[in-house]
Amino acid sequence: MALDGSDNLYVADEFNYRLQKFDGAGACLAKWGSLGTGDGQFDLPRGVAVDGSGNAYVADSGNGRIQMFDGSGTFITQLGSPGSGDGQFANPSAVAVDGSGNVYVADSGNDRIQRFTSGGVFVAKWGSSGSGDGQFANPTGLAVEGGGNVYVADSGNDRIQRFTSGGAFVAKWGSSGSGNGQFATPTGLAVDGGGNVYVADSGNDRIQRF
Repeated sequence: MALDGSDNLYVADEFNYRLQKFDGAGACLAKWGSLGTGDGQFDLPRGVAVDGSGNAYVADSGNGRIQMFDGSGTFITQLGSPGSGDGQFANPSAVAVDGSGNVYVADSGNDRIQRFTSGGVFVAKWGSSGSGDGQFANPTGLAVEGGGNVYVADSGNDRIQRFTSGGAFVAKWGSSGSGNGQFATPTGLAVDGGGNVYVADSGNDRIQRF
């Protein structure tokens, strides 16, 4: 899910192969998408982010790409294609946009994060398979704070990692378990204006705040 500047809610409705948009009271404003590979079609849309202009970016996981739409659902462009090269994806599961319009993608199947300009030009990547600092095992959650730091839910390693916008490792926390600060397959996260981090601790059926 993602909110725009008017508190409209965008939901990646994964198994109905569509995106839905609601107002703050829960009324459905729009919906778009169907199963397929064409523009505006999806195969397991798993993540969504909205930029400052109200454009929605959708992690179209099964099609190995990111699709961009305006607030009414009109297709604008796509980023990426299936693969492991720069600007390619394997099951991308999350997307985030910073205040400058840079787009970050959790390229889950390739165990890395990729960064693009607002126009979809590849800028940088970081990460590899493993459990060391800056390595990932199926990263599935992504958030960018106001200062540009990037937080990643490193699901397979049961931890959160934090990086600069350029991909330099900053910090990590968490381990496998059910205690405070431990995780069981964390799959989503968000950061508020005060820098607090909220984690969907999926396997433990709870939210944790840091």
